[in-house]
Amino acid sequence: MLINFDQIPEDPQEKVRGGEGINNVRAAGDALAKINKCRLEPGAYIGYHQHETNSEIIFILEGTGKVRYDDGVETLGPGSCHYCPKGHYHSLINDSQNDLIFYAVIPAHP
Repeated sequence: MLINFDQIPEDPQEKVRGGEGINNVRAAGDALAKINKCRLEPGAYIGYHQHETNSEIIFILEGTGKVRYDDGVETLGPGSCHYCPKGHYHSLINDSQNDLIFYAVIPAHP
């Protein structure tokens, strides 16, 4: 199945998961998996949350940022990938002056 994210309008979402700022999301998927192309604005972050029924894979396309993952912090940049397995916690932070552009793949674990 081809997904052309350039043809999906951005949906600006404020304070995602209790975070701050705006995450612009182009969403696709079904009941088994969500596939999003996102643009997290400078200074914005997605709040710290647990993946209770799914996992998440974040692949950075452009920009830099950090992930708070369980008890640690990981630095991300173009080409890097973060994986948050079911049962774990994380938060994505754009602490730069540029947009952080990434794919987020969220498969369900029924």
